[in-house]
Amino acid sequence: MTSNVPADRKYTKDHEWAKDEGAGRVRVGITDFAQHSLTDIVFVELPKVGAKLKHGKPFGVVESVKSASDLYAPMSGEVVEVNKAVIDAPETVNSDPYGKGWMIVVKPAGAPGHLMDPAAYQKHIGD
Repeated sequence: MTSNVPADRKYTKDHEWAKDEGAGRVRVGITDFAQHSLTDIVFVELPKVGAKLKHGKPFGVVESVKSASDLYAPMSGEVVEVNKAVIDAPETVNSDPYGKGWMIVVKPAGAPGHLMDPAAYQKHIGD
């Protein structure tokens, strides 16, 4: 399987992506590899705006017809936006994981954690 790994973001070993949007905002979602591995996503649970995230700790859950998986924070910070569209239509994560299927926007507290560049992430997933 060849996964789509956009060059404009960083990645975690747990298959989340983080895209710096400037102005102290980072958009977060799950990777194409993750959504493909999960198969048909049927439920997404996300934190509320204002929630505090801790790097590497769960911030939500994605459930598919196969399993449930925690979502892990790629950095510490505060949730400033939540994508309610994926809560109402979880399948959006499957069809557009890097676009309309994003999960949250975070205002980072300090530097991000250990994030991989696209080449390192591709090596990590064996592409």
